Amino acid sequence: MKTVDFAHLPLKPGDIVLDLGCGEGRHVISAYVEGDVQSVGVDLSLDDLKITRERFVGFAEPENDAKSFGLSSASALELPFADDTFDKIICSEVLEHIPDYHCALVEIERVLKPGGLFCASVPRRWPEQICWALSEGYYNVPGGHLRIFRSNELRTEIEHLGFEHYHHHWAHALHVPFWWLKCLFWKNQDTNWLVAQYHRFLVWDLMENPALTRILEKCMNPFMGKSVVMYFRKDAKS
Repeated sequence: MKTVDFAHLPLKPGDIVLDLGCGEGRHVISAYVEGDVQSVGVDLSLDDLKITRERFVGFAEPENDAKSFGLSSASALELPFADDTFDKIICSEVLEHIPDYHCALVEIERVLKPGGLFCASVPRRWPEQICWALSEGYYNVPGGHLRIFRSNELRTEIEHLGFEHYHHHWAHALHVPFWWLKCLFWKNQDTNWLVAQYHRFLVWDLMENPALTRILEKCMNPFMGKSVVMYFRKDAKS
């Protein structure tokens, strides 16, 4: 399930792409598949990186010398890369988990090349507020969400680091009711019938990708998309 739309983060042959907080690999693998790029995923969780490596096996193109794939365990606050290393950086659904997220943004600016593109996504404010109101367990877990962003404030903060905002959209409206149900029945979510049925629907939608739900979600996203996705260009003079 991709959050980033590569139509707005176009990959060019030879690009070096960083997926910061890559988790189980949805975007770092997608970038590798989408273009002839060097795709690099970074995450603190060794378990998630192991899952990413296992998932990547089915997509690997070992005979294609034009692309490469790599994973590293590192902190977003101290990235093990030189200044101006990457052409594109993705940081999707990560900043809400980091205590000092501003330091992570500074690191992103440091390792992104002048003129490079950066995509950040975070949970949208009002659906997230309902999740927090329905269940303390939703956010009060190890590695959980530490804050609810106002997207305009986050956008301004990123712009002040030397970025120009050029596009934004919303994503995953169909997932909002699922998370509300999980929060409503937090203590027995694993056995709740409603949660299970909605999860079956989401899996079916992901696997079958029917036109009807794609159109429905596209229409719903501006009103109740779970994620806000913002695209920036770093000042070419930086």
